[in-house]
Amino acid sequence: MADHIPSQLKKGVLELCVLALLAQGDSYAYDLARNLAQAVDMGEGTIYPLMRRLQTDGLVDSYQQESESGPSRKYYRLTEAGLLSLTAQKQDWQRFTASVNSILGVTHE
Repeated sequence: MADHIPSQLKKGVLELCVLALLAQGDSYAYDLARNLAQAVDMGEGTIYPLMRRLQTDGLVDSYQQESESGPSRKYYRLTEAGLLSLTAQKQDWQRFTASVNSILGVTHE
């Protein structure tokens, strides 16, 4: 189903999805990209510029960790500002989807 979602819609929620994944635990960019590809068919190339921007904005920080299967990996984790941003974005998303669902006549039980 994710392959039928327009790319602009996916890009609009990419930051929210990445922050939500990092709220579940620290991760490296390739793993984040893999999870996003499975969930919303998002291409791997979009994750790296986003991670740089999130780090520049202070929403995530990074650290190196040795890998059992090769060179060390750069892991990302949410900062306090990232967690606050995630909370605000989730609230915005819920209000937005409720408004769209109302227009579409979609109700939830």
